Amino acid sequence: MKGVKFVPRTNRFLDTIFYHSSKKSLGVTVLILFFSLNISSQEILTKKEALAIALQNNFGIKIANNNLEVAKNNASILNGGFLPTAAINSGADFRRNNQSFTFTDRNTGNDSEISGEGIITRNYNASVGVNYTIFDGLGRKYNYKQLKETYNLTELQARETIENTYLQLFTIYFQIARLSENTTNLQEALRISKRRLKRAKYQYEYGQSTKLEFLNAQVDLNNDSIAYISAKQQLSNAKRGLNVVLGVEKESNYIVETQVTYSTLLNLEELSQKTMTNNSLLKQNKTNIAISEFNLKVNKANYFPTLNFNASYGFNRTENQNLINPFGAKLITSDGLNAGVNLVWNIFDGGTRKTRVANAKIALDNQQIALEQQQITIQNNLKNTWANYQNQLFILKAQETNVLTTQNNFDRTQERFKLGQISSVEFRQAQINLINAKTALNNAKFDAKLIELQLLQLSGDILNTEF
Repeated sequence: MKGVKFVPRTNRFLDTIFYHSSKKSLGVTVLILFFSLNISSQEILTKKEALAIALQNNFGIKIANNNLEVAKNNASILNGGFLPTAAINSGADFRRNNQSFTFTDRNTGNDSEISGEGIITRNYNASVGVNYTIFDGLGRKYNYKQLKETYNLTELQARETIENTYLQLFTIYFQIARLSENTTNLQEALRISKRRLKRAKYQYEYGQSTKLEFLNAQVDLNNDSIAYISAKQQLSNAKRGLNVVLGVEKESNYIVETQVTYSTLLNLEELSQKTMTNNSLLKQNKTNIAISEFNLKVNKANYFPTLNFNASYGFNRTENQNLINPFGAKLITSDGLNAGVNLVWNIFDGGTRKTRVANAKIALDNQQIALEQQQITIQNNLKNTWANYQNQLFILKAQETNVLTTQNNFDRTQERFKLGQISSVEFRQAQINLINAKTALNNAKFDAKLIELQLLQLSGDILNTEF
């Protein structure tokens, strides 16, 4: 199915997972419509269909996609400070004043005064200016690289969200499969108990057995009915839980695939090397180190001077009505181009820069320590999970053999019970042993698969797994 297999950390991976909302595939849309329109019938919801629906509708993935869009916008050249800024300023001014001028005659030394009331002055101005930082100690360069690494970190976080969704989805999906098979086994046990009760009733009515046999058959039938009803309720609850992961609101009536296939995993040493290279958490730690390194360089850039360039073109017009002045000018206009450079070097800022640089070094050291801690933790988890996986595979084979043995024992016991050679208590015990063996086999089968998925997530391969 298209849109299900993804290759991590490639453009195709990003296009199909992070931006699938803008490039919806027809196959996924059909699946969603198919899933929504057939909620009232027992249709099979395959693992691939469930995965496609979850990638389309899961709430956590939608939020991760939006966070990735924000990080992409932040890492754009438009947010890096490399481009110049331009602004237009304009204004108008109106004044109405009383004015007076006093003149002194140089020849006579006498003063004379000229005055006026309500003198109106109008001023109009407009300018367009451009500012550009030529050099800032390479702060812009390192800040832009830091934003790029932040985008990479968000991408890894989105990948982790998808990996967790995979694990959550199939944990619930296989839980439904487990409950489905257990419910089927309990339903078969219920049918056997009904036949046993019917037999016990006839035998009691015809005097071939005591009432105790009949009552025991009734009690066992009631217990089997209770177990079957409880299993059906657990199955319904699990399906509702799966709907939450799928992002489907309506109640759905469907069945799931119960067949389980296991991947061919590497040995522990090769799996460990793969984990150290591809694990999402470790990649995030390494990206955090790169971000801290660039943050340190950004703070060190403040020690250097800043060189700015500015240019502007302006226009100014002043109109004076009834202007009383020595020159008699009523209209003044000016326009022209202005340009210049400005050098700023903050030689001492009271120690603020030194403090920021020191704290940035400590933050970088903390990120390196966090990486070492995460490596040890993941290695330990890998070893424990690998040991659990090997143990679970052994249990699975043992349970398969156990089911064959208990099935053979039950068949023989049932034949002897029909012939009246054994009591109903012995028959019931053989029946319980068979139910328990089948349940244990189901648990071992699905537990092994879930542990395998945990290994695939640790090694960073879960998104490349065929389901």
